[in-house]
Amino acid sequence: MASQDAVSSLYPDSFGNFAIASARVSVATTGNAVVAIPILSGGLTNSGNAATSGSVIIRRITVQNPNSNVSTANVAISLSSTGNMATANILVANVVLSALTATGRWTDLTVAGDYAANTTVSGNTTSALFVNVNTAVTGGAVDIKVYGDVVGF
Repeated sequence: MASQDAVSSLYPDSFGNFAIASARVSVATTGNAVVAIPILSGGLTNSGNAATSGSVIIRRITVQNPNSNVSTANVAISLSSTGNMATANILVANVVLSALTATGRWTDLTVAGDYAANTTVSGNTTSALFVNVNTAVTGGAVDIKVYGDVVGF
């Protein structure tokens, strides 16, 4: 018989689709890096190079729990706090949250480019994801949850 605490003795690198980052995000103001979403609560190691730094595979990003109709909000998620949307920095390209018309709604965002296929997010590059708000919704807020696999801490 399995131990009742078997799951609690495992680490995030033992699960698929583990919630590796989450934050409550205001979409009430436009700007770059409106909020930083720390990966593993800021615990992704940066050893100074990609080979020995921690890394994660991004599998899914869910936007949920809108406080009101935020269906006109336009957001992007990048690896850079500057809002630099060069291909290497884009995790989620600009997207309108059109499904979030009321509380209780959710939507999955499309992970962009190489990050959707074969590229990890390295602690050598960043230890947080940055939400950029392109079109604001007065008083709007959502929860963003990032799911993935831990390659290394």
